[in-house]
Amino acid sequence: MCVESIIQYVILIGIIWFVISRFMPVKGIANTTPAEVKNRTKEKNVQFIDVRTPREYKTNHQKPFKNIPLGDIATRSSELDKDKEVIVLCQSGMRSMKAAKALKKQGFKHITNVKGGLGAWV
Repeated sequence: MCVESIIQYVILIGIIWFVISRFMPVKGIANTTPAEVKNRTKEKNVQFIDVRTPREYKTNHQKPFKNIPLGDIATRSSELDKDKEVIVLCQSGMRSMKAAKALKKQGFKHITNVKGGLGAWV
């Protein structure tokens, strides 16, 4: 086996790992649907966070979601209680998953991502 073949295999394995890691569920982060969230909006021990931009949030948002943009989540996480569940929402579910991962790294234990985001809200 030549060096070129080994390099190609290493690159292929790296690409496969990258793709799989992006789609695998993250331990400690639950997923839910917009329909399930609608039934929970009156709960007091839950923090509802919309990580879209302020402009997106202003255009269309759901109560009781509070706007903390994804880019600000690391610096503004002190506004959240680590002992309460955090439900995170964005337009499609991608940014909210990034925010959920960032919160997980900061020690939050009860994080739920809304699958499909606001785009799936009925």
